[in-house]
Amino acid sequence: MANEIKAIVFDTFGTVVDWRGSIINDLGAWGKTEGLEVDWAEIVDKWRDRYNPQKARVRNGELPWTNLDELHFDSLKSVFAEMGIQELGHDKMMHINKVWHRLQGWPDASKGLHRLKTKFIIGPLSNANVAILVNMAKHADLPWDNVFSCELFQHYKPDPGTYLGVCKLLYLEPSEIMMCAAHNYDLAAARNLGLRTAFIARPTEYGPGQTADLHAEQDWEFVADDLEDLATQLGC
Repeated sequence: MANEIKAIVFDTFGTVVDWRGSIINDLGAWGKTEGLEVDWAEIVDKWRDRYNPQKARVRNGELPWTNLDELHFDSLKSVFAEMGIQELGHDKMMHINKVWHRLQGWPDASKGLHRLKTKFIIGPLSNANVAILVNMAKHADLPWDNVFSCELFQHYKPDPGTYLGVCKLLYLEPSEIMMCAAHNYDLAAARNLGLRTAFIARPTEYGPGQTADLHAEQDWEFVADDLEDLATQLGC
């Protein structure tokens, strides 16, 4: 089966990068220099809670196409209001918002991707916009061949246009592309369209209380401990 796969695309937030831990560490250190005494873990959890509802507003037509940086900024301001935190100046608010450009990969991410790149075309299929993905790749040494941002398709996952958009851009059949994710819903949507699938559990993505996506919920073609394990299974 591995010989039939030409490209692997990756969910990025949670699968490749540790968004929660990265944001808490980054803004925690920055906040100290700014004299901000706030609970960054609470902020990031409330911020992320708005992620799916915000995408749904675009998906159902309540909002025109709006990229993730803009959705994040709108959500950030609403989190500050909910928590009774006064908004900072524009430059500081933008620095906070752009923390998503500065996320760190999981310990296995860079090495695993470098190995997989020797045999496959690799890239993120992510709801993040192009700027986030490019800057994150530079910051975390993620050696993508291309960034398949949902911004290119103006649809958010799990809309079919995202997965099929990659097939169209690469001139490949769905069966020649594998979706790798730590989220079962993402893999189910890809499988329904004929893509191959690989699951990697990230049981601390949402912190110590995570209850979802702790294990593979279907018989995905590959189930791996991490990206280096996936590279080994695929002969890289």
